[in-house]
Amino acid sequence: MRNPVTNPVYLALDLLRLDAAVALGQKVRAHVGGLKLGLEFFCAHGHHGVHEIHKIGLPIFLDLKLHDIPNTVAAAMHAIHVLEPSIVTVHAAGGQAMMEDAKAAAADGCKVVAVTVLTSLDDGDLARTGVSGSAHDQALRLAELAHKAGLDGIVCSGHEVAAVHKQWKDGYFVVPGLRPSDGRAGDQKRTVTPREARDAGASVLVVGRPISRAEDPLIAARAIEATL
Repeated sequence: MRNPVTNPVYLALDLLRLDAAVALGQKVRAHVGGLKLGLEFFCAHGHHGVHEIHKIGLPIFLDLKLHDIPNTVAAAMHAIHVLEPSIVTVHAAGGQAMMEDAKAAAADGCKVVAVTVLTSLDDGDLARTGVSGSAHDQALRLAELAHKAGLDGIVCSGHEVAAVHKQWKDGYFVVPGLRPSDGRAGDQKRTVTPREARDAGASVLVVGRPISRAEDPLIAARAIEATL
């Protein structure tokens, strides 16, 4: 399903129990614009799980963060055509050729976006991996590379999205690591609120634990929707 999204919130359904994921998706479906399925979900439930989530009737974002040699990533993109994702992620660090091949292999209507710097990393983490400069600068460098590769957009934190939006006017920007103003950051280091990300130019707002682990996920989803 690739319908235009009026609600930019994609709920991260990264649950190990498929029945729990389906139940949660059905419960909040009227208050989110799509459903994100990441590595945890895909490794646990595979193609069957994605097909079951499709039955909820919302666009599917496959957050697989593909990162390998160009031929392997292109083959993986072909393999997921049958899942009809609206969005698929690759890692920008895989290089321009890999991203070009990923986009060429994607199904029509599927947006391919490149992960720049994970929201769980800060400047110190990057330095320890050999990356010089700030997370902000690295995100902009990788955004430029993704743009040259012909991708639809990138994944970045809310701290970088405004700057990237200035240099890539028609880009599609996915922002994870979002937390309500009274929410706990958890393992995320570069967080903003959903409203702040939207105002900065985010196209898609990925929200997971603030909804999925809330005492009442429906109330939590409604509260986030109301801020937008």
